[in-house]
Formats: sequence, C-alpha cells, structure tokens
Amino acid sequence: MTGTIEKISGALIVAKGLEGVFLNETLEVGNESIPGEVIRIQEDHCFVQAFEETAGLRVGDPVRRRKQLLCAQLGPGLLGSIFDGILRPLDKLAGQQGHFLRRGAFLDPLDCSKRWHFRPSVTAGQEVGPGDVLGTVAEKAHIQHRIMVPCGARKSVVESIREGDFTVEEPVAYMEDGTPVIMRASWPVKLPFPHGGKLDATDLFITGQRVLDFLFPLAAGGSAMIPGGFGTGKTVLEQSIAKFSLADIVVYVGCGERGNEMTDLLCEFADLPDPRTGGRLLDRTVLIANTSNMPVAAREASIFCGCTIAEYYRQMGYHVALMADSTSRWAEALREISGRLEELPGEEGFPTYLSSRIAQFYERSGMVRCLGSGGRTGSLTIIGAVSPSGGDFSEPVTQETLKAAGVFWGLEPSLAQRRHFPSINWQSSYSQYLGALQPWLNEKLGPSWEEHRLWAVAILQRDGELQEIVQLVGFDALQENEKLVLETAALIKENFLQQSAMDERDAYCPPEKQLLMIRMLRCFHDKAGEKIASGMNFREVLAMHERQDCMRLGTRTPEEIISMLPETGET
Repeated sequence: MTGTIEKISGALIVAKGLEGVFLNETLEVGNESIPGEVIRIQEDHCFVQAFEETAGLRVGDPVRRRKQLLCAQLGPGLLGSIFDGILRPLDKLAGQQGHFLRRGAFLDPLDCSKRWHFRPSVTAGQEVGPGDVLGTVAEKAHIQHRIMVPCGARKSVVESIREGDFTVEEPVAYMEDGTPVIMRASWPVKLPFPHGGKLDATDLFITGQRVLDFLFPLAAGGSAMIPGGFGTGKTVLEQSIAKFSLADIVVYVGCGERGNEMTDLLCEFADLPDPRTGGRLLDRTVLIANTSNMPVAAREASIFCGCTIAEYYRQMGYHVALMADSTSRWAEALREISGRLEELPGEEGFPTYLSSRIAQFYERSGMVRCLGSGGRTGSLTIIGAVSPSGGDFSEPVTQETLKAAGVFWGLEPSLAQRRHFPSINWQSSYSQYLGALQPWLNEKLGPSWEEHRLWAVAILQRDGELQEIVQLVGFDALQENEKLVLETAALIKENFLQQSAMDERDAYCPPEKQLLMIRMLRCFHDKAGEKIASGMNFREVLAMHERQDCMRLGTRTPEEIISMLPETGET
C-alpha cells in the first residue's frame, strides 16, 4: 500500500494514507526509496524518522510500506565488515558507487553469492529445537559460525541434512514438516535476542589495562561506562580494550563520531594484528560507522543494530564485547527527534524517556545460558563511552547511565593534560562487581589479590589527603613516613596505573603480572617503612635499590619481576 507525504520537518516526515501501518515498521519514502521508521501513529497519520537526508522531498511524494520491523540480517560474512547505522555494507557500496553514495542506495549486508562450506553436527532423524546447532561454517580462520535452528521455530525432526557448499539463501537442511533451514536469519533490532536465562556474572573481563582490571574490574557479561570530556582518551581506551580484551568477538559502534576520527579507526583496524590469533584484528570484529554528518535518526538504529549482532554471536556461545562510542551522540539524536515530535521535554531538553532507553540498552548485556541443547553459555559485555558537554558529569546522559551501568571508569582531564593514560580518575571510579568476582579472583590468582588491591587503594586515598596538606604547609613539613606514602603513591601512579600503548610489553598486562607488580611496589614500601622506623631519613630511602627496581615495571617480564621479589613464600 502506498501513502503520501503531508509534512516534512528535517528528518521527521508525516505521512497519510497508510492503512494498517504499525509502530516501528520500516517504510520507503520518496521516489528514491529513502528508508525510514514509524515512531508515532496518530489517527490516520504516521510520523516517520528518515534514516537519510530529506532535502529535495516534496509534499505528495509516495511513501511505501515494507510491512516489517527494522531488522538485522544475520549470517556468515558479518565479521570483518564495515556497516553504516542501518547495516548497509559501506565497503561494498563504495566499490559499486564510489565514495559518495547516492541516497536510497541499498545492498544486502550478507554476500548472497558467496558459497560457504557447511559441516553438519546433527544427523537426519534427530529432534532439534530453537537454538540447537545444526552445523558450522568456518567464517574466519579462528571463528566457527554456528548455524542454528531459528528462535521462533518449533521442535521438529530433521528430515535431511548434508555437507556441502551453500549460499546463505540455500537450504542446508529440511525439517520433518518440509520447512527449509537456511544460513541467514533476521531479527528486529529493538527486541532483545532470546536466551535460556541469565547467569551470574562471575568471571573477570580481562582488558589488559591495569587500572581497570586491578582497581575497578568488569565482569564478563557486565556493563561499563567511560565518561570524559574532549581529549581525555575515550576512543583510544575503547580501541585498546577491543584489541587486547579476552573477547571472542568485538562489535564496535561509532555513533555520531567525527568523520576523520572514524576514518583513522577504520584504517587502523584494517592493519592491526590480533594478539590472540596472530591474524588480523578485523577478522573477529564488526564495525558500524555512523558519523556526525549522517542523519541523526540512524544513530539510534546503529546502537541497536550493533547490540543485535552481538547477541547473535553470544547465542552461538561466544564471549562478545560491544563498544559504543558514544552514547551521548545517540541521546542527542533522541532529543532532536523528540523535539520535532513536540514531546514534553525533560532536563536539558532530553526526552522524558531517556532513562528507560539507556537502561534498555545496557540491560541487554549479560552472561546467559544459550537457547538449545548442549549447555552452551555466552556473554555480552557492553562498554559505552559518554561525552558530557564541557566534561560535566552532572548532565542527564551521564547521570542516567550511572544508574544502568555496573562499572564507572571516569576520565580526568587533568591527567590527560599531563599525558597520564589511561586517564582514569582512581578517586571517583568504582566497580559494582568486586563481590561477584572475588571467588574467580581467589581461584585464578590467589586470596592475596584483594589484600593487595585494598592496600593500593588505601595508599592512593592517603596520597590525596596528604597532597592537600602539602599545598598548605609544604612537603618538608611532613613526617618521614608521610613522605614515604607520597613516594609510594607516585610509583603506583607512574609505574602501575599509567601504561604505554607504544611499548609491546606494557600495552597489555595480564592479571598475573599486575599482581606481581603491585607486590613489588608493596615490598619497597614495607622495607622503606622499616628503614625509616630504625632512623633512616627520606633522602636515603630514595637511594634504595628497591626503589630503582620499581621503576618501569610495565616494561619488565613477569620472570624479571619475580627475580626481584624477596622470598616470602607467597604464590
């Protein structure tokens, strides 16, 4: 059925004459078939947000129904691809149309002509249900793409299944009732992917960044936010996590970021080696690029498209990390659309439903029991960057995200100005997963982990108190043991919390090495404290060889650190 445009206001279009249209249905607007989504229905009018520029559209132009929700096309071939906010493959479109895409251009996100070698994992006559794995496809060298029974299917018996080369649209199996099973699936992006139930998030999500893993750890299947003003290193930190974290699959969503920044990211990812596999990092990454000059409506879609792809791979039993950079741009898109709908504004003009939208996004994270037999488990860890205007953490997006995310990694502009990276503020950041992670940490790293963490936190807190005193009375007025606290805190900040992405040994630090480093720093502090108690002055403490051993710990190997530690019997 075809309707017509009655009103145009930026990316918002009011159409009439579309009987039976439903909320969140996708439409084609104008003669160029610009994609759009229904966001409000009022009597015989529907309000459509267009996912592309609306310049040149006229009142009376046609509007056609697609009779489906905005869906993500899922199947082999997603990894290593670069999409826009509504999952159009940008690299393939650029090859067809050049670097300036025509409006309304569309290309299937999956290559429908490529043949994949399918290996069955079930046999004919076997009963299967939703989520059961029928077979695998080698999507990349180290990633097996599991072909599953669709989530909406009923239990049935496999009538026939065979090994061979198939496209994503050719049946690889037939059920008893004659239903074919193909290798592609479709899922509405705003509906969470079904699973068999959430599990407790008890495993550490290893990022390789000491300040994160040691002081403010994130659980696999948890959620974290990284708020920070311009230049504090949000994007670089997310890229480091994407490169070094122990996630099987990475989905990176550039939502409303500057075009030159996204260009650098895309070019860099294409050349980055994968430290886990030795291949390309891009081979286990899905990139979604929605730059700041693209229509705002597609920003909201980009976040949910990325989330749906991440949930799809989680359903296969993989551990997936979703990086959203940044959710502030997404919230700004919500504010613009809400304003055009003339909705009652909330704080700073954001819609009153901002809190629920942010919560809906972060609640899609989790460690889950996958649908189907076999006892598969998978996790989706969501890390969202927030870009508060002027670095003001009291603005609505930051405050509402604080309520939804389990970890707060706040970036400090003063640290970034001193070239201290990652510029995490160790005084304001926190993690709500410490209690849940304690059994895992005790088992993998020993019970001393929490003791050493609390010691480091106490030193940094005492350092903050003493710095205020120094500003009033000067450094020389402090007692010798207080001067030692300041020196130990400086060693922690410069040789533990700070990391260099340019040094191969320091760029990634496993938890075992983190524990050795903090033990080394604590050994210096304890031994220097004994010397001061026996009459040694602070200048002599600075000349101790233990202090020299604590310098540049990040560039040392774990074996080198162990050789410098005293024999304490601690494991």
